[in-house]
Amino acid sequence: MATQISAHTLDANALKVCVAAAACNTEVSAQLSDKHAGELTATTAEGRVVRGGHATLRYIASINGSSAVYSGEALEKSQIDAWLDSSTKLDAAAQRWLFAKDGADAPEAQAAKACVEESLAVLEKALLLQTFLGNNHRMTLADLAYATSLHLLARNGILGAAERSAYPCTFRWLDTVVHQSPFLQAVGGASGLGSSKASSTSWTIPKGGCKPAPLVASSGASPSAPSKAGDESKAKKAAPPAAAPPADSALPDDPAAKAAAKKARKEAEKAKKQAEFEARQKAKEAAAKEKAAANAAGGGNSSRAAKKAAMAAEKAAAAGEEAAAEKEELDVLMAVPVGERKDTTRPMLKGYNPNIVEATWYSWWEKKGFFRGDNKTKRKPYVVVIPPPNVTGSLHLGHALTNSIQDTIIRYKRMCGFEALWIPGTDHAGIATQTVVEKKLKKERGQTRHDLGREPFVKEVWKWKEEYGNRITTQLRRLGSSLDWSREAFTMDDKLSEAVKEAFVRMHDEGCIYRDNRLVNWSCTLKSAISDIEVDYEELTGRKMMPVPGYDKPVEFGVLTEFAYPLEGGAGEIVVATTRPETMLGDTAVAVHPEDPRYTHLHGKHAIHPFNGRKIPIITDAELVDMTFGTGAVKITPAHDPNDFQTGKRHNLDFINIYTDDGKLSSHPANAGFKGQRRFEARVSVVKALEEKGLFRGKKDNAMKIPICSRSKDVIEPLLKPQWWVSCKEMADNACKAVRSGELEILPKSFETTWFRWLENIRDWCISRQLWWGHRIPAYYVSIEGDDNSGKPGAPSENLERWVCGRTPEDAERRAQQKFNPRGDKKITLVQDDDVLDTWFSSGLFPFSVFGWPNQTQDLEKFYPTAMLETGHDILFFWVARMVMMGMKLTGKIPFKQIYLHAMVRDAHGRKMSKSLGNVVDPLHVIEGISLEGLHETLVGGNLDPKEVEKAQKGQTQDFPSGIPQCGTDALRFGLANYTAQARDINLDVNRVVSYRHWCNKLWNALKFAIGHVGEKGRSNLTEAQVPSMSFAEYVGGSAPQPHFRLSSYPFYCRWILSRLHAAVAETNKCMENYEFSGSTQVIYNFWQSEICDVFIEACKGPLAGDDDSVKLAYRITLCICLDVGLRLLHPFMPFVTEELWQRLPKAKGNTCESVMLAEYPQASQTNFMHDGKVEEEMDIVMTAVRTIRAQKMSYGMTNKQKPEVYALSDSSMHRDVIMRQATDICALSAAGSIKSLASPAEVPKGCGVSVVNESLSMYMMLAGMVDPKAELAKLEKKEADRKAALEKKMQAVNRAGYDTSVPDSVKEKNAAEIESITKELAQIAANIRDMRGAMI
Repeated sequence: MATQISAHTLDANALKVCVAAAACNTEVSAQLSDKHAGELTATTAEGRVVRGGHATLRYIASINGSSAVYSGEALEKSQIDAWLDSSTKLDAAAQRWLFAKDGADAPEAQAAKACVEESLAVLEKALLLQTFLGNNHRMTLADLAYATSLHLLARNGILGAAERSAYPCTFRWLDTVVHQSPFLQAVGGASGLGSSKASSTSWTIPKGGCKPAPLVASSGASPSAPSKAGDESKAKKAAPPAAAPPADSALPDDPAAKAAAKKARKEAEKAKKQAEFEARQKAKEAAAKEKAAANAAGGGNSSRAAKKAAMAAEKAAAAGEEAAAEKEELDVLMAVPVGERKDTTRPMLKGYNPNIVEATWYSWWEKKGFFRGDNKTKRKPYVVVIPPPNVTGSLHLGHALTNSIQDTIIRYKRMCGFEALWIPGTDHAGIATQTVVEKKLKKERGQTRHDLGREPFVKEVWKWKEEYGNRITTQLRRLGSSLDWSREAFTMDDKLSEAVKEAFVRMHDEGCIYRDNRLVNWSCTLKSAISDIEVDYEELTGRKMMPVPGYDKPVEFGVLTEFAYPLEGGAGEIVVATTRPETMLGDTAVAVHPEDPRYTHLHGKHAIHPFNGRKIPIITDAELVDMTFGTGAVKITPAHDPNDFQTGKRHNLDFINIYTDDGKLSSHPANAGFKGQRRFEARVSVVKALEEKGLFRGKKDNAMKIPICSRSKDVIEPLLKPQWWVSCKEMADNACKAVRSGELEILPKSFETTWFRWLENIRDWCISRQLWWGHRIPAYYVSIEGDDNSGKPGAPSENLERWVCGRTPEDAERRAQQKFNPRGDKKITLVQDDDVLDTWFSSGLFPFSVFGWPNQTQDLEKFYPTAMLETGHDILFFWVARMVMMGMKLTGKIPFKQIYLHAMVRDAHGRKMSKSLGNVVDPLHVIEGISLEGLHETLVGGNLDPKEVEKAQKGQTQDFPSGIPQCGTDALRFGLANYTAQARDINLDVNRVVSYRHWCNKLWNALKFAIGHVGEKGRSNLTEAQVPSMSFAEYVGGSAPQPHFRLSSYPFYCRWILSRLHAAVAETNKCMENYEFSGSTQVIYNFWQSEICDVFIEACKGPLAGDDDSVKLAYRITLCICLDVGLRLLHPFMPFVTEELWQRLPKAKGNTCESVMLAEYPQASQTNFMHDGKVEEEMDIVMTAVRTIRAQKMSYGMTNKQKPEVYALSDSSMHRDVIMRQATDICALSAAGSIKSLASPAEVPKGCGVSVVNESLSMYMMLAGMVDPKAELAKLEKKEADRKAALEKKMQAVNRAGYDTSVPDSVKEKNAAEIESITKELAQIAANIRDMRGAMI
């Protein structure tokens, strides 16, 4: 029996219960009742009555046991309760606004509006830091309730486009929640969001005295269908629910009610904090009990089990404290107003947390205007335009790579003093967007675009764009992209639309755009021509049955069908072969090679079409016919095959179009007997008819490529259509000349070959698309009174000469009169072309249309041409080449000086990312983290069939057995940049990104260490001049050291690290200028990881704990310089963590730079004086000794606590001198007990193992007393036997017969590498065995 829900009206609380019931797999039945006016009640199946919205929600969530939407510890439940309270507060405020008696200006209405806006601001701050409410990794009751509140606000016209813009994170979250199945089941769709009612204004003005409709749900709020509940572990008993706020009816003007509500809110907040405190206390108590139990179990003895339990308890307690500290920090950040700077004087957390570090910085950067370009500045501009992502799109790894690289370049150039400007924008994506909206209309209303008509449909698309089109821009902000949002462009904006009209008219006037009847890529499903980039190809090796949209049964492909044409006069037959037998209905010739002796006697003869008796000429064509393929005779269908089209032109053949736009056989006489059949039905019918006439000669497997429409998944049909075309030859020649002359540079240079190959073989470009969404072509078909007007535009009967173009209808009218009616004595009628322009046409204008072209604006003068374009190499021709061609054609300038092409992202195994393989990685999943179960859920509800889902989930389990841990934006960006060394493909291993997240923790701890010594604690010992500033001029005053910075007096390690800093600065800048981002990241990583963290900070610890103030001062200054410069070097790659840490560094007096992104990028010319070759040479000796000792200890199985005696034998006095001077530090860095320098082998004591470093240095390690030689020898001998067996097995594999010819090169390379590795390992094992035997003597 379903739970009965009774309410005075089906309001927000009732709808929340319906949504929650759908999420919890619970049936409810909602009904209206006056029995409990103003209060929602639930009657359970057992007859129990539950009163109140929140109590009912909690009851629904608990019916089927522990629910995934309301589970977890008391702390999580208290957070969910707090959000439920907040959503009720939002409902009440919305009611007060809608029911305001005295209109929008009334005090109570304004107070209600402020309350709603306050709720939205709180929600926005929370969602800046997390994906969902209550639990960052999954939806909870809080998300469902709050989303319901906002959904109802939108349906009543309160939330519109302005709110979507002001609260991007909120609406990104809302879009996610309202499209989940529980919400769709209960509400019936999200169509209310961004409705026309809300799109024109942000707020519906209350009409005083009227009785507005209540906040009602859609008709879909009837009993929800059961859905699968989350498979969560059983939760502990929930904390008591927070007190419910006052009823809505008590709030409006009653001061006592307001005071009570305020008191209730305070009590709720107090209860929340108390619950959090109790949760922390319980964690500590549990940890203490576990520790005590562990001690008791050990009976007071320090047994290994007891120690392990105690350590686990301590770790759990520490984790609890850290979680509480992070929660407290998140609460503080949520209180920071949007756009304000966070407080970096607060103590640093124990470890790096990307959620906390990345919070609030972007909104602060944006509000401060750090991204904005100034067209009046004298600084040299460096401008990049974003490759505009589709407005339908969401962030994928290709976007993440593209935008990470572009942002890295822009931030670097900005820090180098350029007026750096990065222009954002989105593409209207004609086919993709129209398809999305058409599907939405069909699903929600059961309508097609033709049911609406063109103008209403276009309005629906604009409405969809306003509602969902900002998703990708919100995600770009999440990536840290420093885009100038004040210049954001959309390809359908008025400014860009005017540019499109101007370009078309100019190019048409110059003869560059023309009308012609030619073959196009036709999608029968979309009923439109599509561009080459929207055609995918499926490779077939032979026969395959493939699904085709609109067909109940799979269609046969990959088969070569042979049939005979009877010769004229009964003189025999000629056999042809085809993969598309249905097109024989439109055949107008049979071609043979002029030198093929088999057909010499048929030259100039005719065959007879078996179905309509048409005479078909037999022609000779050496360009088309391959004598060795098939029968050597080729059927020619000029209207349905690109090669046949050219042949038809050469031989002046007839062109018979046998298809309608939807892929059916037309009424043309050639189709007699097959009229109305769909093309692949006709394929079967034609073959059957040929069999009946005795003309079928068989079929066989044939390798081929099937063209597939990427949008509709339909098989592309070459179709003859009158369309608009761009003549590309001259423009392509100019684009080639620009590259050859060096005016335009392509990086990597290897892609120049592709550039020339494409452009030198370019074909004219079809720019007509049979869509309604897009730039309608400014061309008009003219009908002339008294003339033959039988031609129809777009049909075969069209008169190609009857077109005029115009920037406006009036301009077109004037041109038509001049062309067709110069005397003005005839009536002419103009009809605008129904087609729109190919999306790539407007995208080709993007680099200059965004600056206001064709108007000569200040932006155009200052910022065009741009500096460079960065994009994937896969659209080098489709977009990049067209931008260059159109830019040079229309502006006389190349649109950018450089083209940098990045690789394509594949998975760790080198496979193309595909949903069916389960290897598609969503960047937000890497940034935020996701469980394996969450990954599995992303595959459900899409286009994959159950078998593909199962296969994909197995792939996810194999690649991500524990899900994807949270990495943060910085780690993802750094990882992607590091991968750019791979030329054409990036094999992305998420584990590497995870390692960079751990590396961020290294940076965090390095700064914590520094703050403790040069921050507030150590600052009293530093003068203002000794605190690092923005510019090296503050340190060194140009090229000469200042009195406070006498480098020669600094300790050895300070001079070494500063010399390495100079090397890092020089090499990083060199790599950055050459776009070698992988090299830059490697240099910066090595400097931070291997030199600052692993060596210098370790070397600092002793001196900083000592008593020599001058030495401590030198180390503090050096440390601060290295961290400051290191963070600035790193900032373009990792903007968030570097801003967070740089802001925490002490600054010199007078340093007014607000952000690290505005700081000066370190230059080698400023650090030349730091270079010290002698110190680096000596340090190389020290580090060689350290690495050798560490390797020896690892080889002998020693722990860090074991500190053996070490002896350095060298015939070089410099080596011996350096080792003895740095002995203390060598021991500290390598965990050795002592080190002595020896000049003669006779001085080496017995019982040592040896490692030969080079011809001048050998390191001996005393093994006696450190290891058990017998036990270690046994281990080594067993390991040697195992590795020898492995080597023998591998050698047998490579020595078998046929290995060189049958095994792929990649496998052979892998085997060779493994053999080399095992051989080296065996050599090291043999050396260790000798050492162990020597130690036993």
